[in-house]
Amino acid sequence: MSATIALGNMEGRRIDATLSLIQHSLIIVGLMVALGTFKPSVADNAVADSQYAAESANTIEVPETEALKPAAEELPLRLQRVLDFVSRRYRVAPEALVPIFEAAQAVGRERRLDPLLIIAIIGIESRFNPFAESASGAKGLMQVIPGYHLDKIPQGAGLQPFLDPVTNIQVGVHVLEEAIRWRGGLTAGLQHYGGAPEDPETGYANKVIAEKERLEQAARRNSGARV
Repeated sequence: MSATIALGNMEGRRIDATLSLIQHSLIIVGLMVALGTFKPSVADNAVADSQYAAESANTIEVPETEALKPAAEELPLRLQRVLDFVSRRYRVAPEALVPIFEAAQAVGRERRLDPLLIIAIIGIESRFNPFAESASGAKGLMQVIPGYHLDKIPQGAGLQPFLDPVTNIQVGVHVLEEAIRWRGGLTAGLQHYGGAPEDPETGYANKVIAEKERLEQAARRNSGARV
């Protein structure tokens, strides 16, 4: 993959930060309530400590359980069906696909790209392996080459940003979006993204489009149907 693109979408990480802030706020509130509930005397100190530990544990566990509900429930039905199809097709656990699909949905909405196109590219590029690396050094789900895109990494992305699914998708979608704009269309943009802009057969673009069509068929079928 080639091309240098400068875009700064942060929606996926803002969502994560908001959820984290909410979770920690709930935990702090729970602890404050628990601390205010207990006024142990010296004689009752042992009993009070035991009761405090039990109630504190209960107070902390409730918000954590709520925060960790399966995120697949938040995906629209069409993406849940696609996730089920992708899980079978690529033999990847559904739980591992959830954050990938969430990121594709959030970034696609922000950049006005069909998330199924993003998911199709991920399937072609890495088969949903966030640690994939090509012979040319392209990394992660969307096979981004770090040397070309270091300046596109969002702040606070971590020490291995291109191996982080959310960051990798953010940068990859920015590359794709600009490639489409530069080349004047989806097919030419996909060819540029795949590193073969002059290929007269448009082989890479055709692979991505064919994969997207399979995902669209899965999205239209019942969740239990095979494609």
